[in-house]
Amino acid sequence: MEEDNGKIGLNKIHDLITKLGNSDGSVRENARLALIDIGKEAVPGLAETLSSKQEQLRWEAAKTLVSIADPVSVPALIKVLRDEIFDIRWLAAEALIAIGKESIEPLLQAIINQSNDSFLQEGAHHIIAYLLPGLSKSRELVEILKPVKDALDSSAPRAAGPAAAQKALEKMKHMKIT
Repeated sequence: MEEDNGKIGLNKIHDLITKLGNSDGSVRENARLALIDIGKEAVPGLAETLSSKQEQLRWEAAKTLVSIADPVSVPALIKVLRDEIFDIRWLAAEALIAIGKESIEPLLQAIINQSNDSFLQEGAHHIIAYLLPGLSKSRELVEILKPVKDALDSSAPRAAGPAAAQKALEKMKHMKIT
């Protein structure tokens, strides 16, 4: 019996995610609000939707994930920092900011692994710049991340960013901050 309830839940989530692509804005908004109410259970479906070919679906999924702020969505959101549509990238960055500290290590790894991606670097800069003031209670982490932000601000972020991110990751692991 419980298995049926799980399927009904997954079907409901799937139906709501499908409604995120509806042409009627109020239908999309109601679906988004319902998915936010469902919370973490909706995250896997929303994360998958971030790779949809439909721009509206990607935007709505990212917008929904901003409110849910579940660390499970971090890998998918980092991929979306490379989306061709600025508004979708911005929402992915906002979701990673909402998630907070749990997004830092995977973000640093992405800076290292995708050093030629200017969209990713722009998003990473925004995320780190926004998170730094909120991390003031963790002075070590601020001191580790500030050089990454500065490197992404530099005139050569493609070279400086990955090197600074690598150093930051090494320091975080050495200090057991991860």
